[in-house]
Amino acid sequence: MKKIYLLVLGSCLLGGLLFAAILLPVSSTSAKTNADGLVIKPPSHISPEGFVWVPGGSFVMGTDYQPSPQDPNPDRIKPDESPAHTVELDGFWMSETPVTNQQFQEFVEMTGYVTFAEKVPTREDFAKSGVDPMAIPEEALKPGSMCFNDKFDRASLVTEGPGWEYQVWAIVDGADWKHPNGPDSSIEDRMDHPVVHLTWEDAVAYCDWAGMRLPTEAEFEYANRNGGKKSKYFWGEERDPNGKFMANYWQGEFPTRRENEDGYLGTSPVKAFPANELGLYDMAGNVWEWCADYYHHDYYAVSPKRNPKGPAESFDPREPGIVKRVQRGGSFLCNTNSCTGYRTGARMAGEVMSSSFHNGFRCVLDTTMIEEYKIAQDKITAWKSNPVVAKQ
Repeated sequence: MKKIYLLVLGSCLLGGLLFAAILLPVSSTSAKTNADGLVIKPPSHISPEGFVWVPGGSFVMGTDYQPSPQDPNPDRIKPDESPAHTVELDGFWMSETPVTNQQFQEFVEMTGYVTFAEKVPTREDFAKSGVDPMAIPEEALKPGSMCFNDKFDRASLVTEGPGWEYQVWAIVDGADWKHPNGPDSSIEDRMDHPVVHLTWEDAVAYCDWAGMRLPTEAEFEYANRNGGKKSKYFWGEERDPNGKFMANYWQGEFPTRRENEDGYLGTSPVKAFPANELGLYDMAGNVWEWCADYYHHDYYAVSPKRNPKGPAESFDPREPGIVKRVQRGGSFLCNTNSCTGYRTGARMAGEVMSSSFHNGFRCVLDTTMIEEYKIAQDKITAWKSNPVVAKQ
């Protein structure tokens, strides 16, 4: 500490007070709060590259509108989106895009991390998500992940009732983040696409490495709503204003008719569609994004007002006993006849040990995490400068 002080003092004498103001913490570098004590401005001495500052504030999360069973429900509003409730959030930084293949590859190259989809799973792995391990056949214990099954039986397809979408899913052996459509595919031409085929734990591992964390569900919705504004989509009330596609979603009737009017059958590059007012891309469509919270269907009824972090445990009445986390934002498979996940208020429950070719994540950083973020980023910078030495 004494050496550091002398170095700084010497620099001040040589370079003047301007250099000292950059290095030494002073009151002007502190985070700013409003009258309610919410952080609304970040410390001035840090500006994470590739991140957007989301000022703190208050907003109404969820909805009180629930159509009755006999009423039309084109937006597919679900009971778990109610009740509407006031939430207050401290400000935070959010990555302007979902984590890309390029970014995830750097993480893997530095750490040697192996995702769940790349491993031979065990029955104990599935038991962690509440699945009966003895119900897993031996032949199913292979590396792989979930993909769209374009060979589904169209003659027997039923598109109503809970879970009907499972008819068009299939576990593909050898599908993982490096092989998004199976072992014969690659990400060579998709380095700027969102990384996919990650479980919740895979996403958390990346965030920990980077000195960050996953967003809470409230943070995601608040940021998606441009700081809590009330609108169906982050761009307004009309899905395709003036015929313009604002997000990567399924055009046509899912899953039997795919019109592909936006030019993307799968994921799209992370900045292919417009950003929201805060400068955040792909907050709607492209890939579902993991959040930190456990999923509970009626959490909104008991959610605390200040910085809610989700329930203590998960519960989905459709699959009691299965451990799930929240996913937000929708994906390239969403459409009105299946889901409308691209709405600002739409929720999804993801089983924690499952991965698929349309789920990814992004990171956030709050003002309490600055020191751990700096430490993590210093390690990453050292590795990039000299990967061999940094690994020793």
